[in-house]
Amino acid sequence: MKKLSLFLALAFAMFANDGVHEFAQSKECQACHPQIYSEYYGSMHANSTPDKDVIHKAVWDKHPHNTKLEQYSCGKCHSPAANDLDKMLTDGQKAMPDVKNQTHQEAVSCAYCHRIESIKEHKQSNTNIISKTKKEYYGSGRSSLDSPYHKIMTKENEHFANGNVCVGCHSHNVNQFDLNLCSTNVNNEMNKANCVSCHMPKVEGSFSSIIETKTHSFHGFAGAHNNSEMLGKYVDISILKNIDHFIVNVDNRSSHALLLHPMRLAVLKISVIRDKKTIELEKEVFVRVIGKDGKPAMPWAADTTLKDTMIQANEKRAVKREFKLEKGDKVDIVLGWYLVNPQALESLGLQNEKAATEFRVFKKQSFSF
Repeated sequence: MKKLSLFLALAFAMFANDGVHEFAQSKECQACHPQIYSEYYGSMHANSTPDKDVIHKAVWDKHPHNTKLEQYSCGKCHSPAANDLDKMLTDGQKAMPDVKNQTHQEAVSCAYCHRIESIKEHKQSNTNIISKTKKEYYGSGRSSLDSPYHKIMTKENEHFANGNVCVGCHSHNVNQFDLNLCSTNVNNEMNKANCVSCHMPKVEGSFSSIIETKTHSFHGFAGAHNNSEMLGKYVDISILKNIDHFIVNVDNRSSHALLLHPMRLAVLKISVIRDKKTIELEKEVFVRVIGKDGKPAMPWAADTTLKDTMIQANEKRAVKREFKLEKGDKVDIVLGWYLVNPQALESLGLQNEKAATEFRVFKKQSFSF
């Protein structure tokens, strides 16, 4: 097993329900919300189960709850609409992912998110309190929707309005060794922006076929997996030229680290084009390594952070290159990431999986001198 393979795992983030609930199927939303449903259908919320997400499956295959207990403890994050979620989260019970169970395949469903009534905070991870009324959903708008199926609460749900509806799931995750595996640092405000305004920006198109609007909140959920270009405006790249070197500044203006999961690895690629020739300079890598006894370890076994070079919230990282720029040079900068560190692909059995091996370009910029 390669050196980095142990720590590269999907950090187990954070959303258990307050109990098992019955949810409407997401396909029922399609008739009245066709564009939103199309966006959602391609998102990680809709594809978070082991049979739909090869990276999650690779990590789950190694989890002790899978190999020893036959208990899908990941279900609290990846299939919260499951009709046997209680068994997934209860010691001594057996409940595994089932492709034939429709409630498992709902993953993080439309009804699940829109029935989040409030958030209960806990040290280890937060809990979503789900409305007990099956066909009454919450949103951020104040006007009611005269729907043949449900009604949006006429009183605005503050958690949807201020983006905190996400923090029941994506605030923090502290493991048994008191190590915070993944934190969005939600108390750090960012010019009145929040989870929803950044990751669900307004896009063209009506949110419903019943009431026409010019825009709606994007339900493809911009993030590390998909639609990351929507987040590009929150990271600025600039270059400072000196006599015998230059500095690339990467300014992360968001309220959390550039990447959150310890399995991911970000790369800054720098190249200089001179006289029609491309000179590739040393890449800069940003990563967080968690481990135990001085060695990398899986999230359920790690008790400390061994290394952290990830660009943090509101940090402006300066990357220096000892290279003298000349008149006529052009510097190309590419910032992107791998969802799985390339050194861990073989040990996780992901070397032939595009989702794991693809370098995902986040932002490109060129500078002429």
